[in-house]
Amino acid sequence: MSNQHLSPLREPLVTEPRTLGQLTEEICAPMERAPTWKWWVAFGIAVSVLGTGAGIVGYQVATGIGTWGLNKSVGWGFDITNFVFWVGIGHAGTLISAILFLFRQKWRTSINRAAEAMTLFAVMCAALYPIIHLGRPWLAFWVMPYPNDRGSLWVNFRSPLLWDVFAISTYFTVSAVFWYVGLIPDLATVRDRAKAGIRKAVFKVMSLGWTGSNRTWSRYETVYLLLAGLATPLVLSVHTIVSMDFATSVIPGWHTTIFPPYFVAGAVFSGFAMVLTLMIITRVVLGYEHLITLRHLENMTKIIIVTGGLVSLAYATEFFIAWYSGNPYERFAFMNRAFGPYAWAYWIMVTCNVVSPHLFWFKKIRTSPAAIFVLSLVINVGMWFERFVIIVTSLHRDFLPSSWAMYTPTMVEVGTFIGTFGLFFTLFLLFVRVLPIISIGEVKSVLNFAREGHGTQPHPPAKPVAEEPHPVAHRPVASAPLAIATRKDAPV
Repeated sequence: MSNQHLSPLREPLVTEPRTLGQLTEEICAPMERAPTWKWWVAFGIAVSVLGTGAGIVGYQVATGIGTWGLNKSVGWGFDITNFVFWVGIGHAGTLISAILFLFRQKWRTSINRAAEAMTLFAVMCAALYPIIHLGRPWLAFWVMPYPNDRGSLWVNFRSPLLWDVFAISTYFTVSAVFWYVGLIPDLATVRDRAKAGIRKAVFKVMSLGWTGSNRTWSRYETVYLLLAGLATPLVLSVHTIVSMDFATSVIPGWHTTIFPPYFVAGAVFSGFAMVLTLMIITRVVLGYEHLITLRHLENMTKIIIVTGGLVSLAYATEFFIAWYSGNPYERFAFMNRAFGPYAWAYWIMVTCNVVSPHLFWFKKIRTSPAAIFVLSLVINVGMWFERFVIIVTSLHRDFLPSSWAMYTPTMVEVGTFIGTFGLFFTLFLLFVRVLPIISIGEVKSVLNFAREGHGTQPHPPAKPVAEEPHPVAHRPVASAPLAIATRKDAPV
């Protein structure tokens, strides 16, 4: 394969020549070999942070949420800020998996699996905050509407907080099913490669009797397409519902109709930044530079440019509407954001979310993994401050000056937030060890993308499909796995 001619118009999605069998070996290697010392160090740090966070959560559950820095004016602080932050982080997974799949964007194949897993882990971190905020987390099941013997005690279906429960639980369920269905062919590959024992038995059950036949692939692709269509509306609905926690109130700075699209754009913006952070680390640590290529990184930075522009437009629109409305309370709320006691947080938000994404207009920067990594961290910091600014600066200056107050998070709140990062990275590191982080079947389907066969001519003449050395390269994407499944060097 070393003498393959590359298309002058397109870049290959797998930059180094590989056979189908070699791809299987590379992707399965992290699961089948002993973990390296680097993995153990990272895992030890993540588990330590998680354990510390769990201890802090146990303390505040035993003591009460009076351990938080909330007061009579700022009734929401770090809890709702971090909840919205983690929900936003989980948005990019479904976007990459579902929407890009429906639009037949082949470059998603190397990053969709990790992005989907990131979605699930981020939603788990987000779900902790409402449960902790209850004060009595063992009664969290009360938010579910089911027949009970509690008399007139029932959920309030008109509350946006209950809408959050339905939206996020639905989002998590559909995302988990979508992720698992995409895993089934790869689980069968791992099953066939495993030696007899518990490992083989577990993967045998998880692969659901996958055989790799043409009929199996056909049914699989139909189900996957339907799940992608079902998951796509959730990308818009989940953060729209989260934004209604604020938009349906009458508090200046919150009572605005721009919040639903504004929050969705911000969620995709921060989610793609987190995907970039994880993928850059993964490609270096696991040696996947030829699978997670600069083209993948560059395409994601272009999406960040678009969503960053939408977020910037939302910031400007908020200020314009505050002035144009003539409402003195709205005007004061936004002037207080920019020049009040929390102006430092506002300008950090603007610098990170408005200014820094424009650096990606320069090709040299958006093709530099080091620069992309730094900017992705900057964007995530900025998006956290965005949620902090929206929540705290709108609450700490109420209608009555007598109720004005400042909010400062306590060490308990900060420790809880850091603990959620421990949970997130612990789950992600375990995911890397026990499941294929890259979709084996989908990457094989694009292995010959932008390659013109084995000839040395820049434009070789068309040949009948039966005479091609690799007929998969010229078949539609949907049928590529069917051909791959019949090859002897591609365990399924």
